[in-house]
Amino acid sequence: MSFEYKHLLDNNFHPGSRVWVYQCSRLFSLNEALEIEEMLNEFTQQWKSHGTPVKGAAYLFFGQFIILLADETATGVSGCSTDSSVRLIKDIEQKFAVNMFDRTTLAFIVKDKVQLLPLSQLQYAVDNGFIDADTAYFNNLVETKDELERKWLIPLKNSWLQSRVKTLS
Repeated sequence: MSFEYKHLLDNNFHPGSRVWVYQCSRLFSLNEALEIEEMLNEFTQQWKSHGTPVKGAAYLFFGQFIILLADETATGVSGCSTDSSVRLIKDIEQKFAVNMFDRTTLAFIVKDKVQLLPLSQLQYAVDNGFIDADTAYFNNLVETKDELERKWLIPLKNSWLQSRVKTLS
């Protein structure tokens, strides 16, 4: 599987555009992915903030990550418009029986696949050689388009997790 994604992002969005990353508890099937992409497109076409259209985009990457993007240079994103995006993600959760809000499950690329790992198992995975300092980690804490492009998929040793692992070299 190719993990190239930057070329898929709309270049018409400001680098400071806000980003929300939602990681799914499992890989979506092809039929589910097609339906989700339709839901995401419909949402971004009608996304509003206080009645003003939000310049937004949504992506389903690697069959497992939903990325929402809002260019606030055009229209600021209010609490209500953020709430509407959260409702969309909750609808996806319910419709497809998945978890999109578990921040204690980490995602890595291992053997060219997205592999999920509970945070509580991180040290075990390092100690037993399942992952190492150079294993690619999905840093879902990115907040802007620029960070999404530069800091979303990074080596474990460059992430906030490096301080939580003993003997990471």
